[in-house]
Formats: sequence, C-alpha cells, structure tokens
Amino acid sequence: MATVPEALREALSSLAPGATVESVSLLSPDVPAGETEKAVGYGKPLRVTLRETSGARRDLVFRTASGNEFGHDRRADRAEELLLAFDLFNRIPAHVPALDVGAIAADGRLVSLRGAGEFYLVTGFARGTLYAEDLRRVARDGAAGPLDLARCDALVAYLAGLHAEKRDDPAAWRRAVRDLVGHGEGIFGMVDGYPPDTPAAPPERLRCIEERCLSWRWRLRGRAHRLARTHGDFHPFNLVFGIPGGPDAPPDLLAGGQPRPSPLVAPLQPGAEATHFTALDASRGGQGDPADDVTALTINYVFFALEHHASWAHGLGVLWRRFWERYLAATGDAALLESAPPFLAWRALVLASPRFYPRLPAPARDAVLGLAERALEAGRLDPASAEALFTGPA
Repeated sequence: MATVPEALREALSSLAPGATVESVSLLSPDVPAGETEKAVGYGKPLRVTLRETSGARRDLVFRTASGNEFGHDRRADRAEELLLAFDLFNRIPAHVPALDVGAIAADGRLVSLRGAGEFYLVTGFARGTLYAEDLRRVARDGAAGPLDLARCDALVAYLAGLHAEKRDDPAAWRRAVRDLVGHGEGIFGMVDGYPPDTPAAPPERLRCIEERCLSWRWRLRGRAHRLARTHGDFHPFNLVFGIPGGPDAPPDLLAGGQPRPSPLVAPLQPGAEATHFTALDASRGGQGDPADDVTALTINYVFFALEHHASWAHGLGVLWRRFWERYLAATGDAALLESAPPFLAWRALVLASPRFYPRLPAPARDAVLGLAERALEAGRLDPASAEALFTGPA
C-alpha cells in the first residue's frame, strides 16, 4: 500500500467518520490492450479503500488535475475542471457521485470547498483617473496637449518593456491563438452576444468576420516565436493614472524572489507623477501576441473619436499615430502589423457590441467594424487606414 499522507486521512475522515484507510493505489486510464490502449488522461486518480466502523469496505477515488496543453495549462483551468465536475456529476443520471471538492493548501492540507458558492478576489485599490476619461476629454476639446502626449509615451514604454520578455512555449502560443477565436470572451463569444437585429451588425456580417478570423487562426498558429509576456486586456478602462503601488502592492518577482524591473515600479523621476499609472485586470494567462495589447489600446483612439470627428486631426488621431510610430520604433516589431488583424477584429467586436456599449449609434458601429474588416481583407493592419474614417462627413 502506498503511504497515505496525513492530510488525505483527515479529509477522508470528514466523509467517513471513524473509517480507516486499507489501501491506496494508482488508477490507470486503461488496461494494456494493444493499439487501442489509452495512454493520456487529465489527471492521476487514486483508488482509496476504506474500512468503515461497521466492517464494510468502501472505495473512493481521490483526483487531482494535471497540467497539459488541452486547456489545462493554467491553475485556473484545473480549478474550473474540478469544480465543474463537482457541480455536474450529481446531476447526471447513473453517474458516479461527487462527494467533495477542494484545494491543496501550501502546507499540504486539503481544504474542502464542497460548501462553497461563488468565488471572490481581493485586490489593492488604485487611486487616480481612468485613461478613458483622458480620451473623452481629448475628444471633447479636439486637441491632445503635452500631458496627453507624455501619457501616450508612458504607455508605449510600458508595453515595449512588457513585450520584450519573450517566451518559448509553443503550446502556450497555440492556446493564446485558440482563445482569441474560440473562447467565450474571444471572437466566438463576442459574436454570440449580439442580438440578431443589431443595426449595422446583422448576423451575416458577423458570420463573415468570424469566418475570416477562423482562417487567421491558421495563419498565426505557426508563429510561436512571437509569444511574449502580455497584459491581456490593455484598454483605457483598465488603466488608472495616478501614483501606483503602496503597502498592498506585491512586488513583481523573478525566479528566486528578486524584484523584476518594471515601468510600474520604477522610481519616480521629478515631475513624472502625472505619467505613472496602474494596470488593472490582467487576463488570458499573461502571454500571447503583443498585437493583443497594442490593438486593445489603440482602437480606442478611433472609438472615442467617432463621437467627435473633429477631434481626430489634432487630438485622438495624434495619439493614434504617435503610439504606432513610437511603439514600432521602440520594439522593431514590424511583424506585429501582420498579426494584428484578428486581434483588431476581436476588439472591434467588443466595442461595437450592444452588450458593452448600448448607446453606440449605428454609424459608429459600422465604422469600427469596417476598420477591422479592411485589415482582415488586406492581410495586415495599416495604421494609416484609420484616417479615412474621419475625412468624410461626420
């Protein structure tokens, strides 16, 4: 019999009080069977045989989830897998029952979650102003001032530094590309969130965008060399300008616990307070194509200008052009323009969605979707293509 960890004994005692563990053995996914033998599963379950106080034997299975490239590479994926199993098993007729679900604590204890409901997260608080408010002001005033230019440069520097950290993980790259298209928060999910009668976004138009993006998955799939550290949701409602950090802000650590240099935690230079910001809600595993972050931000310069066309020439258009020029110069990543179209389409589908922006007029929806469609068709994003949106009548 395999050695039984004390933590497992304690957890089992809450399910079968007074019972003792007779044996523990590894369950194979299959018996040896030649060509049809199954070799890979999503975990390594243990068969646990208990002797109850009545003398009867009782068999249980203790399961953990394994990390793999089938959508289980993140700890959150594996938590989802086990929580879904606990919620589902007892609803299916003739299914083996689920008795408990929990987490393994840092000290090895098994923490039961069978009585838990929804989960929660506690974070620090970022004091300051959303970058979206800056863009609204520039749209109203029609001009980008020195502060706006400086903040644009700060965002360029941050992303250039973040994206400089490259990753060698082809499976993670394929996951990022797959999520772009097929995730519930990705292109498929955004399309499914549109009502069928959405002005300027009928089902046929959305279907065509989706189909083009699906073909782009195969264009991107072999470009694993582009995998980099990313934020994953870098838009103006997730950027707070103000003094970052504070006692509740954990350090960004390298292996071994050494602080990692970062634009967010770099010492403040005199007068630099106005350009410091805190990022919120990093998403999607923190790695992918840099085009994800760059398009998530820059498409908002177009989006906020669509309500005030006159603000493009000397305001939001200035920021759009400045960001692209300086980011590409800082990174030398001209290939980003070849990867950008499906990421731009994803962000356009978010901005054009009545679920997120219910007051958006049909012409603005048409314009933002059209920008993405032209990039998908051209096979690359040309930043100059946005200019045509603002040269005609508002």
